[in-house]
Amino acid sequence: MTHTHVENGTRWLEQAGVRPTRQRVTLASLLVGDGQHRHVTAESLFEAAKGQGDAVSLATVYNTLRAFCEAGLLQEVTVDGSKSYFDTNTHDHPHFFWEDDGRLTDAPSEQLVIAELPDAPDGAEIASVDVVIRLRRKSAKG
Repeated sequence: MTHTHVENGTRWLEQAGVRPTRQRVTLASLLVGDGQHRHVTAESLFEAAKGQGDAVSLATVYNTLRAFCEAGLLQEVTVDGSKSYFDTNTHDHPHFFWEDDGRLTDAPSEQLVIAELPDAPDGAEIASVDVVIRLRRKSAKG
């Protein structure tokens, strides 16, 4: 990891008022160090940290990702009610979920039109709308 990655990760944390501990800076640098948006799972981020020799437990990764979400740094996207992905792009936008390899990618938001939502039940309000479009590769026709 380069010095620039670490600086970018530290700045990202500080701008959100998150204390830049060593482990948070490590994970933040992996998430935003190169300036690109990405979608990660706790497991994939854990493996990335381990792959560069950083000693961070999986429990710490989970707790840190939750803290980053609470600080508004990440958006959690849940697929199938059980698999969570964490997105560095926190603006409202749709996603493609690639069933064949379990990847989450951004879908073009300018092509999505939601004309109307149903009324929320009495005593409730709509907090957010998540759009996940599930994809699978077309089978080759022979």
